[in-house]
Amino acid sequence: MKNGPAGGSKLYPSSSITMNARPLPPSPSVPLAELEMRLSRARIEMNRSAIDVMILTDEKNVNYFTDYRTFSWGYNARPVLTVVTNDHLLVVGSLTESKLIESAPRVFTALLYDGYLPEAVDSIADWVSAMPAAGGRRIAVDFGPDMFGRGSLHLIDRLRDLASDRRVASAVDLLWRVRLIKTPFEAEMKKIAFDIVNRAFDQAVANAYPGITEFELCQMMQAQIYLNGAESAPPIAMLFSDGDFFYGRHPSERRLREGHYIWTDFRATYGGYPADRNRIARCGDPTDWEICTYERVRSLTIELANSFKPGLRCCDIFNKFQHLWKDADLGQIYGQVSRIGHGGGLDVTEPPSISAADETVIQPGMIFHVEPKLEKNGAVFQFEEVVFVTDGGVKFLSELSPERVPVIK
Repeated sequence: MKNGPAGGSKLYPSSSITMNARPLPPSPSVPLAELEMRLSRARIEMNRSAIDVMILTDEKNVNYFTDYRTFSWGYNARPVLTVVTNDHLLVVGSLTESKLIESAPRVFTALLYDGYLPEAVDSIADWVSAMPAAGGRRIAVDFGPDMFGRGSLHLIDRLRDLASDRRVASAVDLLWRVRLIKTPFEAEMKKIAFDIVNRAFDQAVANAYPGITEFELCQMMQAQIYLNGAESAPPIAMLFSDGDFFYGRHPSERRLREGHYIWTDFRATYGGYPADRNRIARCGDPTDWEICTYERVRSLTIELANSFKPGLRCCDIFNKFQHLWKDADLGQIYGQVSRIGHGGGLDVTEPPSISAADETVIQPGMIFHVEPKLEKNGAVFQFEEVVFVTDGGVKFLSELSPERVPVIK
């Protein structure tokens, strides 16, 4: 760890860097009963939406209904697609998938194609065209808000030609009605993912020092995330700043100095479920006003998270937030987004939004991230608390943010 790059400069100071492995077992398979329940709910929603054939192209949607995990998602040339009807769950993959599919019992039937994307599309079109047409072929694909999916114009053209109404609808609304309600299994996967990143942040901050660069601390944190048992750790935001916060900026060669705030936002996954969580720390002891502001924003965020109850609307929570924020007299809320929280599940961010305009009714099984943000006098205060809604209230899926701001001396 102490050997620097060519040229002799050291990446770290003379004190040793301590990193600890806490490996977790591979995430468990989704229980068969849960997969069957998910599929049953999807078919109910398809019937309500007058959809006979639903094509899934998004990795998260395919995994949600099939629990089929393959590295083939890293390649655009040979897609994995899924077809859902009232009678069938079909996974369409290239011949290269055959051994993996056969290696374990599956809830789906496989249709293998020889070739690439055009052959995948033709295989789906041929299968759909062979369906009995008496009941109609109303077709939907998972393209729409918060779901981009994967496919091609060729896929849409072929499906449109087969559809009884000569159109391809969006399946997004019905899919979200299913996916927004999480099970205890899903909540547990999220909980483990949060524990992984919380530990990694604390471990990395304990090893940080004035002079370390954003990139170095980010790499240290990423390494610790894997050592803590994450299955994947996509790039995270890692910013040092005393006023110029650019939240989409990649970690740079900026060096940590006294007065800097460290702001991070995680994406590491366990069981495919990402731990979207913000954490902050400060280099050097905070002043009295910073300590006070930290405590007030944290307290407000936790109070707001505790207020989620079935039957309320997301806009009701936002209205409560506006009253709490005004009473706390904290100043201008960070205003470059129109919400102060969102849903979460297999995707980093999911509907609904905690905003003035979202009238989604809160239901048991929903997961919410609550994260109002304040920038003030060069400091940033944000506490992303995550709750799982139950019949009686909420359960926090991550340990609460520290009562005092973490400090790098």
